[in-house]
Amino acid sequence: MIGDPSKLAGPELYAGLCAPCHGKKLEGYAADHAPSLVTPTFLESANDEYLTRSIVSGRPGTSMAAYGKQLGGPLDDGAIGKLVKYIRETGKVAPRPLADVAKGGNAKNGIALYDANCKTCHGDTGSRGEAVHLANAQFLQQASDPFIRHAIVNGRDGTKMFAFKDKFTEQEIADLVARIRAFANPGGQVISQLPAPTGKEPLVIFPKGKEPDWKPREDRFVPVDVVQKAYKEKRKFIIIDARPPSEWMRAHITGAVSIPYHDLTRLKEIPKDTWVIAYCACPHHLSGEVVDALRAAGHTKSAILDEGINDWHRKGYAMTVAEGVEKPASEPVPPAGQIR
Repeated sequence: MIGDPSKLAGPELYAGLCAPCHGKKLEGYAADHAPSLVTPTFLESANDEYLTRSIVSGRPGTSMAAYGKQLGGPLDDGAIGKLVKYIRETGKVAPRPLADVAKGGNAKNGIALYDANCKTCHGDTGSRGEAVHLANAQFLQQASDPFIRHAIVNGRDGTKMFAFKDKFTEQEIADLVARIRAFANPGGQVISQLPAPTGKEPLVIFPKGKEPDWKPREDRFVPVDVVQKAYKEKRKFIIIDARPPSEWMRAHITGAVSIPYHDLTRLKEIPKDTWVIAYCACPHHLSGEVVDALRAAGHTKSAILDEGINDWHRKGYAMTVAEGVEKPASEPVPPAGQIR
């Protein structure tokens, strides 16, 4: 729990909210393939507006939630400004003017180039890779064509994304940018939000049901299918959504209560004789922090939804979803040492 974000400095905000996924030194890849925030070729192409909008709106369908207060997150404009300033000062790289993309980019011509050179790491509309998901609708709203071109031409130092400036012509780069841009929702469908959590939602689903009979793997994880079976049988347990409220407002397991990892106030209401399952999109990291807090308070009947909410959603299990929200893309297996 981080307290009142408006009263915290940039380093404190980062440590409490961002470090779990982006790493303590902003180096990235601590969890769920969250990228480095201090790679020079990223910071020189990402102006402060891009960083701000990324924090405010997040990346729907991934573990990067919307942190802006206007979307249900915990941060006001002042706190977001502190975070942006901290990222910029830590990376020590200022944004610079970006070259325009050559005119006449052809998305159809870019398909083969993308599939051969980009798809394995960056995925497509149906699947994510281990790098930034270029088909993510929010990314495509925030990233300009020159921003995308800059990444293709100059790569990302210290990652698998090498510079393609000597491999592609300017026309081929324009075709690639056009292909990436074509991932955007062609219908321009607007995604709505559910009402914000009130903090008074009932904790226990099926309060008259029997206790679940699952046995957590490693005394910590319960598979999605096992929890679904208990849900279908109307067993008595609690489901905690550990993500920021903005994500609960997009989509959540029906009956889940919002108790975000950064504000655990409602944990004091949890009865110790009732099983608790916590989930996030990581899918082990943020929910793991909630379970750790529960166990520290003596809640032995607590566990993590093993594959996370995205897998639950993809399988078509019980969800409450805002209009326009689609099932998440499939996710890659994390590399050794990266938390999920």
